[in-house]
Amino acid sequence: MPVTTNVALGVGGGIAAYKAAELARALMERGFSVQVLMTRSAEEFVRPLTFAALTGRKVITNLFSASSAEDTLASAIEHIRVAQENQILVIAPATADLMAKLAHGLADDFLTTTYLAFTGPVVLAPAMNTNMWNHPATQENLRVLRARGHVIVEPDEGILACGMVGPGRLAEPEIIAQAVANVALGAANRTSAKQDLEGETVLITAGPTQEPLDPVRYLSNRSSGKMGYALAEAAVARGARVILVSGPVALDAPRGVELILVRTAVEMRKAVMDHLEEATVIVKAAAVADYHRSNPPQQKVKKTATRLSLELDPTPDILAEAGRKKGDRLLVGFAAETENLIEEARRKLESKNCDMVVANLVSQQGIGFESDENEVTLVLRTGETIPIQRASKSAISHRIFDQMIKLRLALHSST
Repeated sequence: MPVTTNVALGVGGGIAAYKAAELARALMERGFSVQVLMTRSAEEFVRPLTFAALTGRKVITNLFSASSAEDTLASAIEHIRVAQENQILVIAPATADLMAKLAHGLADDFLTTTYLAFTGPVVLAPAMNTNMWNHPATQENLRVLRARGHVIVEPDEGILACGMVGPGRLAEPEIIAQAVANVALGAANRTSAKQDLEGETVLITAGPTQEPLDPVRYLSNRSSGKMGYALAEAAVARGARVILVSGPVALDAPRGVELILVRTAVEMRKAVMDHLEEATVIVKAAAVADYHRSNPPQQKVKKTATRLSLELDPTPDILAEAGRKKGDRLLVGFAAETENLIEEARRKLESKNCDMVVANLVSQQGIGFESDENEVTLVLRTGETIPIQRASKSAISHRIFDQMIKLRLALHSST
């Protein structure tokens, strides 16, 4: 992390606001330059002079704070300047009210207008009463903010100022400061060398397949395609040419990809094999249906009172075929399991000749299928097993490519 990284520290109006002073000091000890932004409510708990003395910089408290007409104009656009000059925005404490405003794009003070103008990484450290934290409205706002890729530093459990016991205490300032440092390090890595896929052609599959039972019915699964599309976006951002073979999804095509739309497993296999030769990396993130009806009827099957039996045949095993034909290409498979996660991922790695398998337990609530977040374990050809904690699918995509680059180097050095 460069010592010149600028951090805007937003302080919300909660009893934990006094801990933001400790956070400012912890950030500065790590080499950050800190600009403090306070809400009007925060001033009821701690004075701006405290932060000014700690940081040596003016503390911004109002959207309009100048006396002359010329200064008023400068004050009116100061939130744009602050958004442009700082690389990271951290808000601690992030109250329930603040998170609701951020989630819904409401901007009525300096901090919230700065947030809307800010384009860098955001770190939020919530603090509030336990019931407020557990309320469905707060949890939904958290889901929205996580989906935007914001880092949430979860509150601690313990005795709160209101006397209740439970989650809601602001995380310790050192923990928050370390989270900010981790974000800064990740941003620095992406800025400095994350064109590490330049010259690569990455072939990615995404989404489900739909296997017709008749003209109106089909077999499919719950895959939304969000993981595969996030991988495509990440690969493009890192300089790759990306060929995205997608089953039916309700997602916009990522910018810069060559999109091939398919419906069935047979169609997906053809698209993959047609482009296998030009690919240097293959990422099979699609959830291909395991069975299909080989010769579905041309007319709708009518419902009757009698029991209906269907004969289903296995669909083509695209991953196994790619494994047989991959040559020196890097092959990444996915394993969605409900039990024995590592064992099943290792079995797939060996049986399909993969170099990496990205495994996740789809039985967990709130992640995986249809979610904007995931929690996965990477099982590598080298024997390593790397867990990746819950994060946005965009963040996980970059972690997958980080490990893929390391894996390629390890495999090449061993040959």
